[in-house]
Amino acid sequence: MILQDIAQGYNDYLIEKRRYFHMHPEVSTKEYNTSKIVKEELDKFGIPWRPCGMETGILATIKGSHPGKTILLRGDMDALTVQEITGVPYASINEGVMHACGHDCHTAMLLTAARILNDMKDSLCGTVQLAFQPAEEIAKGAKAMMDEGALDGVDACFAIHVWGMIEAGKISLEAGPRMASADMFNIKISGKGAHGAEPHDGIDAVVTAAAMVNNLQSIVSREIAPSLPAVVTVGTINGGTRFNVVAEDCELTGTTRCFDTQVWEQFENRMQRIVEHTAQTYRASAELVYERITPPVINDATFVALAQKSAKKIMGEDCLASKPATTGAEDFALFVREVPGAIAMLGINNPDCGAIWPNHSGKFCVDESQLLKGAMVYAQVALDFNAQ
Repeated sequence: MILQDIAQGYNDYLIEKRRYFHMHPEVSTKEYNTSKIVKEELDKFGIPWRPCGMETGILATIKGSHPGKTILLRGDMDALTVQEITGVPYASINEGVMHACGHDCHTAMLLTAARILNDMKDSLCGTVQLAFQPAEEIAKGAKAMMDEGALDGVDACFAIHVWGMIEAGKISLEAGPRMASADMFNIKISGKGAHGAEPHDGIDAVVTAAAMVNNLQSIVSREIAPSLPAVVTVGTINGGTRFNVVAEDCELTGTTRCFDTQVWEQFENRMQRIVEHTAQTYRASAELVYERITPPVINDATFVALAQKSAKKIMGEDCLASKPATTGAEDFALFVREVPGAIAMLGINNPDCGAIWPNHSGKFCVDESQLLKGAMVYAQVALDFNAQ
């Protein structure tokens, strides 16, 4: 059987499912209806599955008729707390929740890839695992699936993410760091309250916080090589009670991002040193709570070379797009830390159909004509991985 011939029969199915998922988005860890529909569809195809990861994750298995290795294909299912303003007939019916990052597309593409591969299993070598992942937007789903054995016996992994700023008909498949790490931090500063007219009687938590915000920036400017991009962002600062009172307490929250694993591993210790000593300088005390969420996504060069060839078979010789790495994050990073793999960015930007908005916008929409190509790339990569 020829993959392209099989796939053409599933385009309407893919669009129907994508629009259904788009219309019924569910936030992270609450993808109950989405999970139910995926399970029902897998049952229709006769593809075995098991629960894997939280209450909604699913791991399906297609075993080829011939021996070979095992590859895992990942598609995430959760939506964002974004109000949709696209005006399309299949817009979200759930107030304040929208598939503004394209996970509806990922779920529908992976389901369609499952149908294609299942039709081809008599000629398929090896095993394909299909991971329908929950909670990517809060970077907890991948770990949950791994904790329940999603990568047991897996030799490689592959994911596709639709991308609003890449031209339709193109796909970004590049080796090395592609998405940044993402961690969160909370700093609580404790001082001593006093009258604002007599600050010498107090220990000012707000002044301490102001110095701390500036000092934290020196991690990037003076401790990390300029060739290694990194970010320390303080997103909130809350302290004080009124205009004429020296603040007794202040709280900072923020995030760090980077593309280098060693930098990622050192962020917490560097921040701890600065937080502690800045507080001491201003006679205050401070506590840092640093939450490691996800490392950077680093695509394996050998696997990328294979996947590029697969993409060209489906999308043409000139399909590869060069895209700078993004400081957005993806917990698919945890998968590629354990086994070789890659994430690809599928272009869905097309002004002719209004698909001009970036991911996470309330106006985000996609060129649906590209989605079958995504499903086919999923399937072709799985086929080619065992044809090496």
